[in-house]
Amino acid sequence: MAKIKISHNPIFKAKVAIPRVGADPVTVDFEFKYLDRMSLSGLFDRWNAARDEHAAKVQDDSLSWQDATASEIALQVSQLKDIVSGWGFEEKLSDESLTALVTTCVGAPKAVLDAYQAAYQPARLGN
Repeated sequence: MAKIKISHNPIFKAKVAIPRVGADPVTVDFEFKYLDRMSLSGLFDRWNAARDEHAAKVQDDSLSWQDATASEIALQVSQLKDIVSGWGFEEKLSDESLTALVTTCVGAPKAVLDAYQAAYQPARLGN
């Protein structure tokens, strides 16, 4: 009988359809950091708190659209840094390239986050 480890690999791969303005989405290979259930729930707690803080800042009447957008970009870059360990773009993965992706491709953060969360869904089937 083959032996199987309970632990997961620290990195897993998934394809992400990155939306492009005025063009078809481009499929890019991503490498993601695996998190166990408790680590994942802690990550989501941090993200929810950061989202709530961002929403409170946006509701401040003195915050310009540009400042609100900059805050949202920073939040999304932070989220992607938490889960992405590699990708198939020509540009090397870095803070600058993540910021460029989030700044130039408005749908990319959602696509990446959705792909990450979707990778966990088959593991939940039957639970």
